[in-house]
Amino acid sequence: MIKIDLPTVDVSITERKQSPSENEPVIKSIEGFIDLHKIPRDKGGIIMFYNKEDELLFVGKARKLRQRVKKHLEDTVSPLKDHRDEVNRIDVCIVEEPMDRDIYETYMINTLKAKYNVDKVYYK
Repeated sequence: MIKIDLPTVDVSITERKQSPSENEPVIKSIEGFIDLHKIPRDKGGIIMFYNKEDELLFVGKARKLRQRVKKHLEDTVSPLKDHRDEVNRIDVCIVEEPMDRDIYETYMINTLKAKYNVDKVYYK
């Protein structure tokens, strides 16, 4: 059996509303998330979407993390399109090597049993 250590979470954002002060600009919300700027724009890695009960909904990988997260929250072809209202937390692990991203994504989908992943599923 192969032992794989999961990467550590580098950025975690939760759904929240902004309470702007007098001179603070209003941040545009995407599906209730206003902290997308914390996710690196030019890094690759793994993305995990969770609901309020900390149940893993979906695992994905990306060469450019922030763009992919936005795409999952806005796009009409994302596997999450019918379940966006369930997403409460997004965790991001920075993994630069493409082969490592593939391995981690498949491993996480199957060991953590992501609810809405349909590709790379071997446990059903």
